[in-house]
Amino acid sequence: MRYFFLAYALIALVVVGIFGFRGQKFSEPPVRVFPDMDEQDKLRAQKPSDFFADGQGGRLPVDGTQALGFNPHGQREIGGIPEYEFGGQTGYYYTGHVGDYYGNGMPEELELTPESAEALIRRGEERYAIYCAICHGESGNGNGITAQYGVPVAGNPNAKLNAISPEVYPDGRLYEVITMGKGQMGGYGYNIPVRDRWAIIAYIHTLQAAKASAE
Repeated sequence: MRYFFLAYALIALVVVGIFGFRGQKFSEPPVRVFPDMDEQDKLRAQKPSDFFADGQGGRLPVDGTQALGFNPHGQREIGGIPEYEFGGQTGYYYTGHVGDYYGNGMPEELELTPESAEALIRRGEERYAIYCAICHGESGNGNGITAQYGVPVAGNPNAKLNAISPEVYPDGRLYEVITMGKGQMGGYGYNIPVRDRWAIIAYIHTLQAAKASAE
């Protein structure tokens, strides 16, 4: 037992000698067993840097950069899309909610006619191919290309009992999932304008209809 306490004291002395007491200041860099994120390959704004020829870490925005909410000359559009189309408003069109419940059906703000409804679905097909098909599959079967790289098969909007299916979720809930995300899916509220979210939902209905007619 005597040797145990002697060894314990010796180890404690070595640890203190290496790491020092809490609050002690050193002139040399500390010994870090787990450096974590203490040092990162990044540049801080308004700090010098030898990486660039001018020695400055801060860089000018890329030509054509247009910051949300800071458009020139009082303009309130981003690529021709009004800024409010990315959210921040109230009502079913912007939230998917009717009071305390999820709404269902296409919002009145879309002002759909037979002609514009077809255009909305085509727009939804295009947006779905850009944002959704990579995980949910081109036909909505939930087996997108990401599944080939070990990512679990994404939710299937055609499945009758699937969590994101319009047959289980009303359109307002689908809108919220697109906007806020769910599970492993991140939200697209900052990427997809409000009208395009409804266009995607309209296109999902066509995928369901196509699947039902094939059964």
